[in-house]
Amino acid sequence: MAKNNVLQTFKTEISKIASLDDLLLLETKYFGRNGVLNAQLKNMKDLNAEKRKALGKEMNQLKYKILESISKKRQEIVSFGQKNTIDVTLPGKKYASGSLHLVTYAIEEISNIFEKIGFIRMSYPEIEWEWFSFEALNMPKDHPARDDFETFYIQSPTNQKYGKMILTPHTSSGQPREMMRLGKPPIRMINIAKTYRPNWDASHVPMFHQFEGLCIDKRINITHLKGTIDFFAKEYFGQDRATRLRPFHFQFTEPSFEVDITCDICAGTGKVADGTKCRLCKQGWLELGGTGMVHPTVMKAGGLDPNEFTGWAFGFGVERVMMMKPGVGLNNMRALYDGDIRVLEQF
Repeated sequence: MAKNNVLQTFKTEISKIASLDDLLLLETKYFGRNGVLNAQLKNMKDLNAEKRKALGKEMNQLKYKILESISKKRQEIVSFGQKNTIDVTLPGKKYASGSLHLVTYAIEEISNIFEKIGFIRMSYPEIEWEWFSFEALNMPKDHPARDDFETFYIQSPTNQKYGKMILTPHTSSGQPREMMRLGKPPIRMINIAKTYRPNWDASHVPMFHQFEGLCIDKRINITHLKGTIDFFAKEYFGQDRATRLRPFHFQFTEPSFEVDITCDICAGTGKVADGTKCRLCKQGWLELGGTGMVHPTVMKAGGLDPNEFTGWAFGFGVERVMMMKPGVGLNNMRALYDGDIRVLEQF
């Protein structure tokens, strides 16, 4: 085979090589004992001195060209392998990751606690009719909570039966809706949703979250209510926190109570480390929300007979409950919604 033919055949073959193993086989094919180059030299002894010299020179040139091509191909294969090989023994790259909001964590934990005692999680409209938020809850048209300084009204046509549309001021509107939905007890419902009131200070924001508990069945009484609240407090806050029920008045429960818990910021003393008054609770106790036995008028609005069934309900603020959890240490609810990443990254 002539020199040019050998070189051309070699170039065609090496162009198809993709691995070091195949390259080694090709190298052996040309430089092995019975390889292509040695075959070219078999008849060298039959040539005269001048022709042997010319052939030797020609074969050396061919040898160097082939070796150079093999070396170049070897570098290409090694470089390609380094770029496309993953070393599984190396530590993985750390990428920045986000997390859920503090309020979302609180909602998940609260839901899980009540799930343990048979409460189902429900959700009702954030844009609500007046009737469900007020009339159905035994709140007449002249009740102060219905003033536009206390409730966000929406500009929309008035419904003859349900009145105006509002941004729901409390999750209690879910009580008559749940009674209507099921039609018949037993009812064990936890309703967690956004609520809206035009307030803005260390313990209030215009948009906040509430969770509403509702339990209705035959022979339900206050002992069941107290037991449920105690169970929640111990599960969520721990054994060292105290709660209390204070007699109060709500239109939709009778009798009614406010539920307080010792403040985590000041450990229930009303004062912080430097002796000043606690900015959040101001007196050692923080109100979590209201509770009581469901009013007969509310029962009737939901389509139930108050002579046959009794029940209790409560409404707590998610943010306020979460702020009282040990280790959180927030003394200003507004910080949750300021969007300051320095606050959120702590949790």
